[in-house]
Amino acid sequence: MRRYPFVLGLVGLTLFTPLAGWAESLTFITDFGINGRHAYFFVADKKGYYKEEGLDVTFVRGQGSADAIKKVAHGSARMGFADAGALVLARGNDKVPVKLVSIIYAQPPHAIYALEGSGIKTVKDLEGRKIADTAFSAVPTLFSAYAKASGVDPDKVSWLVADGSALPSLLSTGRVDAIGQFIVGEPLLEKAVAPKKLVRLAYRDAGLSYYGNGLVASEETIRDNPDTIRRFVAATLKGMRDAFANPDEAGVILHDYYRQVDADVAAGETRRVAELAKNPDGPGAIDPVRMQETVDLVSAAYEMKYPVKATDLYVDGFAR
Repeated sequence: MRRYPFVLGLVGLTLFTPLAGWAESLTFITDFGINGRHAYFFVADKKGYYKEEGLDVTFVRGQGSADAIKKVAHGSARMGFADAGALVLARGNDKVPVKLVSIIYAQPPHAIYALEGSGIKTVKDLEGRKIADTAFSAVPTLFSAYAKASGVDPDKVSWLVADGSALPSLLSTGRVDAIGQFIVGEPLLEKAVAPKKLVRLAYRDAGLSYYGNGLVASEETIRDNPDTIRRFVAATLKGMRDAFANPDEAGVILHDYYRQVDADVAAGETRRVAELAKNPDGPGAIDPVRMQETVDLVSAAYEMKYPVKATDLYVDGFAR
């Protein structure tokens, strides 16, 4: 009879602790490409944090938040990194069954960049101008809300679709007046347009309060594999902690994975991420009030087919 508690203990260990040498495969899609802003994911991978949680993570490049959300919804990736505003639109127009499970950019990351000397100094100066960004970027998606908050007519601004790798050269050569870009991409952009100087028009400077990017999963994964999500979030937040404490190391680690990303640029982008990730509720936590502000912002700027509630968009409690 004394053997039963021992056997039950082993069963519990099998259920809740990853077996030595075994790892659960998980495909993760980024919001766009693989850049310096994603270094903390690779810090977590390099330092074995995903492995410690029993995960074997494969990273794939997204083509914008809308693309990442669709891929997660369709099961091409089990988890992803996507913009909260894009998620509101996906839910409101297509009832996409994807939710946020952890916030990374607790502050708005969206911005428009022009060059000094272009005549663009304020948001009003964008009227009559051409701005380029990728097809699935969240920057044009939320531009209407930013324009209205700044007293600008969004219909007087033209948006052009371009490949992400072409954006810096389009700006530096004057083929477009400005480009959409997350603040975290500023170090790479500065290097690409040097010796010219940038003008940053950040959405948060218009007084907008809403969430940026976070980790997303499908409702099916949330329902059937919540522990997988919890382990992925835990390992990622450990990687963030280390990356923010030592951005230079994070830059070197990402460069080792992807040689085309300069270590110094990756370090600079990691510092920008650390600014955006400052969260009064704790790393990765989701605040219902801020989530509702995000919904209200997008709903006021766009007509959607279906009403969206904040509770439709997130599940809190995965960050620990």
